[in-house]
Amino acid sequence: MRNIIILFSLTLFIAGKVSAQQIIYSELDRDDMRSINYEIIGKMNDNIIIYKGLHDIHFISVYDGDMKMIAKTRMDFLPDHIFNTDFLNYPDYFIMFYEYQKKNILYCMAVKFDAFGKKVGNPVQLDTTEMSFAANNKIYNVINSEDKQKILVYKVNGKNEKTHAAVTILFDKNLNLIHKTRMIIPSNGRNEILSNFEVENNGEVIFLRTAGTGQNENINKIAIVTKSADADNFVLNDIKLNNIYLDDIHVKIDNFNNHYLITSFFSKQRRSNVDGLFSYIWDEKNAKELFNNKTEFNDDFRNEARGENIIKMAFNDYFIKQIVMRRDGGFILMAEAEYTTSRGNTFNRYDYNNPTYSPLNGYYLYNSPYGYPWSRYGYNGYNGVTRYYADNIAILSFDANNKMEWSNIISKSQYDDNTDVLIGYGIVNFGNAIHFLYNDQEKRQAILSEQGITPDGQIVRTSTLKNLDKGYEFMPKNLKQIGARVAIIPCLYRNTTCFAKVEF
Repeated sequence: MRNIIILFSLTLFIAGKVSAQQIIYSELDRDDMRSINYEIIGKMNDNIIIYKGLHDIHFISVYDGDMKMIAKTRMDFLPDHIFNTDFLNYPDYFIMFYEYQKKNILYCMAVKFDAFGKKVGNPVQLDTTEMSFAANNKIYNVINSEDKQKILVYKVNGKNEKTHAAVTILFDKNLNLIHKTRMIIPSNGRNEILSNFEVENNGEVIFLRTAGTGQNENINKIAIVTKSADADNFVLNDIKLNNIYLDDIHVKIDNFNNHYLITSFFSKQRRSNVDGLFSYIWDEKNAKELFNNKTEFNDDFRNEARGENIIKMAFNDYFIKQIVMRRDGGFILMAEAEYTTSRGNTFNRYDYNNPTYSPLNGYYLYNSPYGYPWSRYGYNGYNGVTRYYADNIAILSFDANNKMEWSNIISKSQYDDNTDVLIGYGIVNFGNAIHFLYNDQEKRQAILSEQGITPDGQIVRTSTLKNLDKGYEFMPKNLKQIGARVAIIPCLYRNTTCFAKVEF
């Protein structure tokens, strides 16, 4: 499921203490077991829409403003064994994207629903792929432009020693085909992949060609690939890294300024400690590089961020979570320290799986049980207890000239055994501050807590949220903001999944 980034308002502001005014829990549904898959689709016509799936049973649940279920529709038109479900919501309807295989054909499909969860029309076939095996992982990826007017379906059909093959299919919001392109892109080696696909509001497609020194190694070569909405040809530009090594690369489109941001933590030496942040800005309108910067972290920032690490290893466990573009051309980046241990062994960022190409099927596979392009918890061979950690949050602000303005740390320490659903954080944009929600341990209980940060980097510390009913465990990293100060947060109650509407 594609993580949705909450846009940050850039009106500057003073934030005071806030506390939750109201928390409303949905009624428990015996079908909503702890292990269900779910997606908080959003708010439409005052209804709150949530998808739920377990094995081959799929429902759309509709709640009113008081979190009372007013409709529950089983999607019995879906074939067996669908996978790779994605959702895109609009003010009065939403679209579900899914894949399934019948015989040797894999189908990429879409279907519309109204604000009451009722199917509108028949499913639409977006594309097909001939398969010589039974697929158990997604082939297609679905992304959308920031304004939701463009929808991009793409697949990477593998590579050989000399070329990559990629297919991009662009639709409008009504699923009308705009353009389909198959690209053959030159390759420079076996450890090279295509990644980080994005689509601009005007339909231009951007992605990266990256290469490492070996599998699960740092990236030492990178190129940006761009293609206009209605073009079959593409433009490839190499990016100079100037003897640094990258990982955890992220791409963000700045539609307001027609810029592309590429950013990553970097090291000066291969498989070494994180030294700072690499940030690169490409001017799409003039097709040229604007900035290519390396920001090294000083000892003061490292000391704040390090947790239990020594200073030189302070950022080795940090991974980028959100990037928010500002209208002035600057950006705010948020990263979280996360790692796992098993049998007393700590797994660092170089032990995790990266996207790999499988010669057995000719498609890129992403070895992540959580849907991330780079798996942070990729150790799958141990059947004992694995402890998951999610610690401090680092927030960095960069100006329009790609220079760091300020940095700050929200301190937290979280862990859980064999699951990470209760750790991590979610963000809610209040308009005058970004607020971070996460579980804090108090007397062996997880209590939903809140801290905010203002545009000038000041931390707003608040008390734990009020009106928290006993027995409910929040999963804040999967929350979705549905209003100016309203969010839906999934919860666990006695091994049942439910949902809380929080009004701040």
